[in-house]
Amino acid sequence: MFTGIIETTAQVMEKSDDTLTLKRPPSFTDIKIGSSIAIGGVCLTVIEMNDQQISFNVIPTTWQKTRLGDLKIGERVNLERALAANGRFDGHIVQGHCEGVGIVENIMENEHPIFVISTPKELVQFIVQHGSITIDGVSLTVAGCSEQSFSVALIPLTLRETTFGRLKIGDKVNLETDIVARYILKRGGERG
Repeated sequence: MFTGIIETTAQVMEKSDDTLTLKRPPSFTDIKIGSSIAIGGVCLTVIEMNDQQISFNVIPTTWQKTRLGDLKIGERVNLERALAANGRFDGHIVQGHCEGVGIVENIMENEHPIFVISTPKELVQFIVQHGSITIDGVSLTVAGCSEQSFSVALIPLTLRETTFGRLKIGDKVNLETDIVARYILKRGGERG
């Protein structure tokens, strides 16, 4: 389980048909083979590592159904280690199970930048104003939503410490809706 509070970003070093290799962040001293790490909001397992790099297996479905397949060598991704049992829970419950890919439709420069993200049709019912959403692994609050898109307002820290500061209109982002909303809707549908 994750919280959506990004710890750092890392550079993509290599990609193959079944492996993704990232530059190892200096702060990731406690990881080992088998550790779970959310990469751009996608939970992957460490299969190899050394002082400079971390490698993960990626199955074809993950390459296809997330934006990981579009990553370029040198591009940066958001990283979060799995929540330790004695850790602080600062974001919201994030599984690292990307449900779909959205596209940055607009970036409105206000007091805080507002990003408008297109919503895959199958996810619309799970996105509610002032609810939680995970975008590329970042726990955020939905500022507004419609049948086709939703918006989030970003603070300077999020822009600076995550990949959001590099996003532009037309870029793809991984989306994970709030697990609580999904369970409530499923239970309501079972009773109705």
